[in-house]
Amino acid sequence: MTTTTTTSVVLSKNTNQALGIGRFAVDFMNNTIGEPSQEVLDRTTLFFTDAVLCGLSAIAVKTNAPTILRNEALSFPVDGGATVFGSTDSVFPEKAILANCAAVREWDSNGTNFGYNPKLGHTAGEFGHNDFYSVPVAAAQVMGLDGCAALRGMVLLDEIRGRLAEVFSLKTYKIDHVVHGAIASAAVYGAMCGATPEQIEAAIGMCVAHYVPWRAIRAGKQLSDSKGSSAAISTEVAVVSMKRAMNGFMGPRDIFRNPESMFRQFEHTDGDSPFDLVLSHSGSDFAVMGMHFKIGLYEHQSAGALQGLLNLIEKNPAIASDPSQIECIKITAYEPAFGIIGDPAKRNPKTRQSADHSMVYIVSAMLRKAKELVESDGIGFFDNSNDEVWKRLMLTPYDFDLDAITNETSQSIMKTIVFEHGGREFDEKYPDGIPTSVHITMKNGDVFDSGLIMYPSGHARNNTCNLEDILQAKFAMHGQIAMDDPSVIVDRCNAIASLDSDSVQSIWDVTIANRPIYKD
Repeated sequence: MTTTTTTSVVLSKNTNQALGIGRFAVDFMNNTIGEPSQEVLDRTTLFFTDAVLCGLSAIAVKTNAPTILRNEALSFPVDGGATVFGSTDSVFPEKAILANCAAVREWDSNGTNFGYNPKLGHTAGEFGHNDFYSVPVAAAQVMGLDGCAALRGMVLLDEIRGRLAEVFSLKTYKIDHVVHGAIASAAVYGAMCGATPEQIEAAIGMCVAHYVPWRAIRAGKQLSDSKGSSAAISTEVAVVSMKRAMNGFMGPRDIFRNPESMFRQFEHTDGDSPFDLVLSHSGSDFAVMGMHFKIGLYEHQSAGALQGLLNLIEKNPAIASDPSQIECIKITAYEPAFGIIGDPAKRNPKTRQSADHSMVYIVSAMLRKAKELVESDGIGFFDNSNDEVWKRLMLTPYDFDLDAITNETSQSIMKTIVFEHGGREFDEKYPDGIPTSVHITMKNGDVFDSGLIMYPSGHARNNTCNLEDILQAKFAMHGQIAMDDPSVIVDRCNAIASLDSDSVQSIWDVTIANRPIYKD
């Protein structure tokens, strides 16, 4: 049965959950149920601003997939559609969403979730990212809605995909995590555009039956454009499916209980869905509150190692003053970090999309920056707070371009790094935290040990850093790549809840700088 409480809706495994998601989405967007706290709205706004700045900077330096997909979108004009970053031209909404979502994800620098909710015992631990805000913005543009409605759609989208990530691990079966985002995108776009719950059910059925991407897009020694554009492509087909359903196309019904669907093929049941699904509609206990910010550009599984390194440098600045005196850097972490960013093939990355998934490269790049900071500001800089050190050593897109990847200092540091799997002791602490330790041995015999790092800066359960202050530095970093005066778009995104419908129509009317082509 479906149960509604004062703060949530429970879609039981013995019910039609696809239809239940449709009803929940329609009720939430119609304000029939739901009053998210201001804390939830503020956190979602931060993730939105973060995503937009990541996307704009990727376009400014003409990264490959965002450039191709943005040009593709602009070749599909239509009245009453949506817009792409840096344009007021109306295009088909699925194409605007494709382009904007791809740009947001290109750097792999925006928000992350790990599918962990111990309060409910929902700890499937699926990854996901805050890639999908272009969906509610486009829907608001198509329907003439204001920024408050767009923000509400963002909360809903993160709630659906975030809760699915807590109950079903796609990666376990080599399916890409963007499926959860596609399901949520169909539901949110439909609910904002006037679809019925039954039409949303049909669209979700089409997404799961027709468009399930395998993790092959993320495999290989050197990654392709498919990795960064996976969310965008799945979201495009989700919106197409929703439009089709609104025109009368009937997709598969009751897809979570369908015996031939992905869910029941991988997790066999006697007829039920493999999981109960709990969706919050009011209060502060929303999925977005458990999602994590990246403090710069890196694969989030490396965040514990970066925090451990910074902690050690702050206490022992000699590590940064002359990395050539390092004998060995031993990093110990958990699965899946060890498998994803410890792949031996990534010890010698040749492209940015492989370098930002290489633990040895990511750590060497930050230590190289620390060395350069000592040279420019002196060793005393590390007397500053954790927040100030993060702001200065934050990894940028230019720390992963061709020149940076081949940098001699980084290359020499990489040779000193050993990455080990910590076994059960570390594995059992994930995904509650990002359990990692960094152990540095100097050539003179000095040994420095970070101890266990669980909640690095940016982690939802970190309570020591001034997150908003650090994020302002991140927004400025991406913003300065994207345009000459980024304050305009930062202020606009931060004020999304107060924008009227005309302002939403012109939200992407900004001048993106014509920067040199990114050397990947």
